[in-house]
Amino acid sequence: MSKILVTGGLGVVGSALTGALRARGHDVLVCDISHYHDPRYMRCDIGEYRQLAAVFEKHEFDYVYNLAAEFGRWNGEDFYEKVWKTNAIGMKNVIRLQEKLGFKLIHFSSSEVYGDYQETMYEDVLDKYPIKQMNDYAISKRVNELQIYNSYLQHGTETVCVRLFNTYGPGEYYSDYRSVICMFTYRALHDLPYTVYTGHHRTNTYIDDCVNALGNISGNFVSGETYNIASSEYYDIKTLSDLVLKAANKTDRLVTYKEFEPQTTLDKKVDNQKAVRDLGMITTVDIEEGIKRNTEWMRGVYNVR
Repeated sequence: MSKILVTGGLGVVGSALTGALRARGHDVLVCDISHYHDPRYMRCDIGEYRQLAAVFEKHEFDYVYNLAAEFGRWNGEDFYEKVWKTNAIGMKNVIRLQEKLGFKLIHFSSSEVYGDYQETMYEDVLDKYPIKQMNDYAISKRVNELQIYNSYLQHGTETVCVRLFNTYGPGEYYSDYRSVICMFTYRALHDLPYTVYTGHHRTNTYIDDCVNALGNISGNFVSGETYNIASSEYYDIKTLSDLVLKAANKTDRLVTYKEFEPQTTLDKKVDNQKAVRDLGMITTVDIEEGIKRNTEWMRGVYNVR
């Protein structure tokens, strides 16, 4: 089996992916920005080259899954210094070490890179059309992809890029900057108001289905490929809210409905067939069941009944 580093391994996807990779028998080391008790963990801010280099001085990796990033559209506006330091400088630090050491990199981009594109999101549309990303977070993620391509041209580095589409499920703790399903669920359970933008549509991917496909990359690594990691489901935001309210046993009396959210992608209709073909991407948990499971998890961790 392989020796693997998961950066950002304490995050929602990173922690689930770490567990999945270890269950497959891989030797997995985790790094993130906080102190943590796991003996296979090292504290590291990838925006600080010295800290990142120290990880690689002690270990030699076959694969690096780079999930370390500042996440979210509004987070990118309110804390832009952190977004650019981690997402751009941090990415460059990872690439510099990849050029030196030769490990295979799986980098985590985002569906946000598709920006204002109005049609089905195939992986190659950014190579064909002048798409405009709509916020700093999205721009930083597109910058990462261009950084990776630049390194390939100059140094022949081997990288797979994945674009995640609205991954959700147990493990995502609430903040005002989290995903739509997380925010809706927390606020519904706590009888807090929230806003639904009815003119937007999304593809949401349950965490277990997401990490299953991601885990398959290490055994089927094709350098230069980009994959949309997404379920086959597609819903308007009101439908998501209605399912949350049903699972939480609440009405919509505290919900405000508006048509559009400014500077936010209108629709994310995705083609996931490359991931289906190469990575075994499959939707095993549909949106209603996934929201139900997530709601029950939130009831438990926040002691809400």
